[in-house]
Amino acid sequence: MNKEAKSYQSKMTNPFVFWWAMFFKLPSAVFWRLRIIELNLQTCKLSIPFFWRSQNPFRSIYFAALAGAGELTTGALCHLAMAGKGKFSMLVVDFKAEFLKKANEKIIFSCDQGSELTQIIDHMKVGETGKLTMISTGTNKSGEPVARFYITWSFKRKA
Repeated sequence: MNKEAKSYQSKMTNPFVFWWAMFFKLPSAVFWRLRIIELNLQTCKLSIPFFWRSQNPFRSIYFAALAGAGELTTGALCHLAMAGKGKFSMLVVDFKAEFLKKANEKIIFSCDQGSELTQIIDHMKVGETGKLTMISTGTNKSGEPVARFYITWSFKRKA
């Protein structure tokens, strides 16, 4: 892991720095109280609590809050993979969701496609684009899948 990646990892896993970064860049993450539990070159895990700000009228976590948590696990992994490797643009180009079980407790989301992502990023030349569909799965305390998100990211290496 290069110096910039280590710095990004340190910032995202520090609750205070993460809160301030999200406050200005992604305020819904602060509102829903998302927390990054683990971030390394292989995996990203985060939690979303079940409480009044994240729930819907049906006493489960609002689908948009779950989707935000799913996207953040994949997006943080993307930023970590690109850190210190030049300029890139990235954009979500497709999004699919499966809601498997009622989310009425703390949910842990994880994405473990860091190696696959790093391989794509490392082999891109200036001007080239690449795509990767990343899967983020949210599980409850018992380890049962609650939701699964398929997020396709498009990357372009800039000069």
